Amino acid sequence: MEGRDRQLARPVRRVEREPGAEWETGAWWAGIPAVRAVLDAGLDLPAGVTFLVGENGSGKSTLIEALAQAYGLNPEGGSRSAMHRTRRTESPLGAALRLVRSPGGRADAYFLRAETTHGLYTYLEELPDSRDTDLHERSHGEGFLALLERKFTRPGFYLLDEPEAALSFTSTLSLMSRVAALAEDGAQLVVATHSPVLTALPGATVLELGEHGIRPAAWSDLAVVEHFRAFLDRPDRYLRHLLAP
Repeated sequence: MEGRDRQLARPVRRVEREPGAEWETGAWWAGIPAVRAVLDAGLDLPAGVTFLVGENGSGKSTLIEALAQAYGLNPEGGSRSAMHRTRRTESPLGAALRLVRSPGGRADAYFLRAETTHGLYTYLEELPDSRDTDLHERSHGEGFLALLERKFTRPGFYLLDEPEAALSFTSTLSLMSRVAALAEDGAQLVVATHSPVLTALPGATVLELGEHGIRPAAWSDLAVVEHFRAFLDRPDRYLRHLLAP
């Protein structure tokens, strides 16, 4: 890539606190260590694929919702122009952040989150001349992958929140292949996930969120990988405690 194409391969260089941003003292989301780390020190976003990994409550979805809002995307999923809304549940973090963008124009962008795809499907099928009227007729995973193929089509800025929730093991591999192809074509993707499969993608940046805040991690050192490996090796060691009378 040269010139403008090289710049658009990294549409967002950094996310940081918006100067002068204020919020309620004691706001629950501001107390999450990973969110606090972004507000205090900012976070550089590399080109290619970045995975946000951590336990429930570590701030993955909170951060990726905020990235979507700061970019002007619908926090329930979709593009800049998506107008659907069910119930406002996202934090106001997006308004407290600013994105440091690369010069050269606005890149294509889209946000997909597994838990709100039903509302997004309904919104899309009701648009004039929609070609997405079949999504509700597919399984959850099939619809998710179909939408990914249709909306994540060119180099741009793409966000995914726990996409593996909709997918089988083999479908997760299909998603990995699609994500890898997008990155190879110059797209920048940020993915919040619990999946030890997705995070094995070669060349991806893996950030582990937790009480420590945010830190880079090798795939083999991720807690989720260690837990899955131990469970598959000896499930009885877990089950005898979980299922004890």
